[in-house]
Order: sequence, then structure tokens, then C-alpha cells
Amino acid sequence: MVMQGVGREIVLVDKDLNRAKAEAADISHAVPFAHPLKVSAGNFSDLEGATAVIIAAGVNQQPGESRANLLHSNSAIFEEIVPKILACAPDAVIVVATNPVDIMTHIVARYAAANDFPAGRVMGSGTMLDSARFRSLLGGHLGVDPQYINGYVLGEHGESEVLAWSQVTVGGMPLDDFCQLRGFVLDDYKRKQTEHDVRVAANSIIAGKSATYYGIGSALSRIVDVIINDQRAILTVCTPLPESWGGPDVTASLPNLIGGEGVLSTFLPALAEDEEAAFLASATVISSAVADLDKYNYEFGKIKTS
Repeated sequence: MVMQGVGREIVLVDKDLNRAKAEAADISHAVPFAHPLKVSAGNFSDLEGATAVIIAAGVNQQPGESRANLLHSNSAIFEEIVPKILACAPDAVIVVATNPVDIMTHIVARYAAANDFPAGRVMGSGTMLDSARFRSLLGGHLGVDPQYINGYVLGEHGESEVLAWSQVTVGGMPLDDFCQLRGFVLDDYKRKQTEHDVRVAANSIIAGKSATYYGIGSALSRIVDVIINDQRAILTVCTPLPESWGGPDVTASLPNLIGGEGVLSTFLPALAEDEEAAFLASATVISSAVADLDKYNYEFGKIKTS
């Protein structure tokens, strides 16, 4: 955000105040080389008046750790921090980055509903990064700047995500038309390889350097920039899907119109038949995880999110 000049003031809130102070100092030293932002460490009360709040708190998944265990750990953290955020920043748009992001965003949306917080002002980073990886890989295959490729990854930010090949355009042209004009062959093998590379990108990076930083940081910066400046951009953030979509009550990624008030509209593209089935399967994966968490909380008397 500092390097791209997003916002005017950034406050870092962390359970480890010394860590927050150190991060704020380090980032602020980049300000003379970038844009005039104020960066500081603070407490929840310092979030008052914030336009956007990014929730990146949580524990990282350890090697061999189950998704369910990670979910339980991060749900407990959200039980502590989300009510404080809602109380201190009632006018902010909340952007969730913590994984598993679809379910964590679903949890925040429940807290929001219980506190009469507008549903449209809660979103997660969703498949923003996955969509960027998709476009980046396609750009490499086609020899085109990814900025001129429009392609979405939908559903879960995870193994069941759906690469919507039927919706890809290059310079406004359908992908198949572009390939025909340029003499490219993008066969089933290459498409499956691209899907594999998009899905394993995060694991490959984590294996080499323990976590992802720059891709997700840029995605979050983009989301906040759109919110702050009411840009009316279409982004694949994850939000609670409207009841009219015909599937389970779930939070997943679709193209969303984003502005200063948060999510203004959600679109379900006219997907190919197999893509539509895959999206429903992906939504079911998320809803099953939410149901498992609800059962766990009920049995152990833990988090009450509704």
C-alpha cells in the first residue's frame, strides 16, 4: 500500500505490540522512496474512522496440519478480534485475508449480521490472487501482457477453485478466437497444466520461503484502493452469495462490483455446463467446512457466531 500510494494513514494492530511497532517503523522508512503515508502501530481504538480494515490475523498452516485444525485455531482468534473491530470501526469496509479465507469471511459476515453491520461491507480476498496467477500464466503462454487478459478463478480459494475458461478474453476477443488468429494451440493438456500450476502456486512458494507476501499484498492493496476511491471495479473477492443463486448458504468468489460502500453487486457468469457444476461442487466444499465448524462449536461450546 505504501509503495502504491494507497490511502493516507495506516495503523497496524497486533497482539504483539512490539512486532507491530517494528513493522510500522520498517515500512515507514520506505515512505521517502514511495508515497506520503503515515504508518504507525496502535490499538483497536485507533481504528476509529478507518475507511477499510484488513484482517490478516491468524496462525499459518503448519506442515501436516489439517485444514479443520487450522480453521478451529483461526476461528478462536476471530472470536476475540472481530467484535472489537466492529465496535471501533463501525463505518469501515472489512477485508479478510486470513485463511481459509472463504470460511473466515463467512464467520465475519455472521458477526456483522448479528451487529446490524451492512453485509456488503464484508469481503475476503477470495480468488483475487488466483485470478492474477491465471492471467499471468496465460500471458506467458500467449506472449501477451497479462493486463490485457481478462480471466476469472471462481469458487473456493483452494483445491476446488474453478478456472472459468469459457469467460477468458484477450484484448476483448474470446480466448479461442485469439489463439486461432495468432496460430496458438492451447489444447486440453496445456489447460490442465495451467490449472495445476494455479492451484499449487501457493504451496510451491510456501515450500520455498514459508509464506506468500507480495502477490497477496498487491491484491489487498488493489482492493483497498478501489474502496477508498470508489472505483467501481469488478474483482473476484469472496462474499456471502445471494440467496437467489440456487446453491447452499455460502461465501465464495464470483465477479463483484466493488465501490466505496463495499460490495455493490455480485454476478454469476454464464458458465459452461462443466464449469457450473464445478462451481456448485466448490461451494459445497466450503459449506461443508462451515457445517463442520458449527458442529465443532456446538459440541465444545466454543465460538458463538450467530
